[in-house]
Amino acid sequence: MNASSIYQIQSANWRDLFALSTLEKVCFDQDAWPLMELMGVLSFPGVVRLKAVAANEMVGFIAGDPRRSEKTGWILTLGVLPDWRRKGIGYDLLRTCEEQMGLDIVKLTVRRGNLAALQLYEKMGYHQLDIWSRYYRNGEDGLVLEKHL
Repeated sequence: MNASSIYQIQSANWRDLFALSTLEKVCFDQDAWPLMELMGVLSFPGVVRLKAVAANEMVGFIAGDPRRSEKTGWILTLGVLPDWRRKGIGYDLLRTCEEQMGLDIVKLTVRRGNLAALQLYEKMGYHQLDIWSRYYRNGEDGLVLEKHL
């Protein structure tokens, strides 16, 4: 059995609020989005929101903001529960989100120290564009990455 047969990528909606809140807290700890921001990302028109589901549980989530006027999509968040990492879920979520946004340029921000995420993004063709100093709550820099599809 390959990894993709144990999970499915599905559209997410407001009914996923509490599962997403739990996932954010596990994945991002102090940087987890507050409930109001999660409600927004699950309900704002135009946002691409996808979840990875295994055994009826949300094990991964991504949201993308297609900014058509800028001709750029922004990945707002991407998280996979620790027990489900390194199974292709982040890759599948990101690839599907890129496709659904339908723009030639996609950008995202990642912690400088998040080596696993940086490896994924490099594998998928992202390169560093900028550094946002002290972007995260603990003062860690955010690296702005970009991909041309």
